[in-house]
Amino acid sequence: MAGATTAQRGTPSSDGPGRSPRKGAGSPKPPKSQKPAKSAKSAKAVKAAKRSAPRGPGKHLRRGPVLASLAAAVLLASGGTWVLYGSSWLRVEKVTATGTDVLTPEQVLAAAAVPVGSPLVSVDTDEIESRVRGRLPRIDSVDAVRAWPHGIGLKVTERKPVLLIKKDANFVEVDASGVRFDTVPKAPAGVPVLELNAGGSPSARRFDEERLLHEAVLVAGSLPAPIAKETVQVKVGSYDSIVLELTGGRSVRWGSGEQSDAKGRALTALLKAAPKAGHFDVSVPTAPAAAGS
Repeated sequence: MAGATTAQRGTPSSDGPGRSPRKGAGSPKPPKSQKPAKSAKSAKAVKAAKRSAPRGPGKHLRRGPVLASLAAAVLLASGGTWVLYGSSWLRVEKVTATGTDVLTPEQVLAAAAVPVGSPLVSVDTDEIESRVRGRLPRIDSVDAVRAWPHGIGLKVTERKPVLLIKKDANFVEVDASGVRFDTVPKAPAGVPVLELNAGGSPSARRFDEERLLHEAVLVAGSLPAPIAKETVQVKVGSYDSIVLELTGGRSVRWGSGEQSDAKGRALTALLKAAPKAGHFDVSVPTAPAAAGS
């Protein structure tokens, strides 16, 4: 009996293991390398899903504190500026001066001319110091400091005269640096007066009056305090002929201004060793001498 026809058997998808499908049976499969194109609808759905997807939590966590910190910094800066410059809390209300001796605190305050009522932070302390020194030559140094919340303090140091130069009926005060800083009608106690008589000295051409004044200031400024108080005059005959006149008619041959510190120590020792002597010689400090009574 004849077998079933092809139509009756149907068309199998494969002819069994190890056998290739017949040609013409069914549609050919697409190559693996070719992916089917996405439909327009599916592409739109993917994009919409990306847009609606929540962003990472890290970005939100970082941005919040940063914005808050910036806002706080702006508020603090603007508030601090207003407190320092715009408010009435930190303004100059009181100015004080300390360290005066001959001058009065009122003279220093008048020379300083601190702008009372101005914001304390805006006060130029360097300008105040310069103003005080310029208007009061007696001032050697001044330190202007802010005393929060409402004050300015002025700490001054006055120049100390070590020598006086007679000028008509007045006296010019000279400090240890040789600065002539004031003229007074009365000689301060304990400050010697310069007597310059070097016109006939052979060294007058080499050492002019300014140089001799410098030597006299050097000697007077190096005197120990107890001796300086007893020194009445500093006589300068030439560069290396300086004589001190002490109270009680005593005199000291000093020589030049060289080794003045050593000469001061030698004179101190001599005054203790020979308190009744009338004449002392420390021109050679390693061999001091005393004589007379």
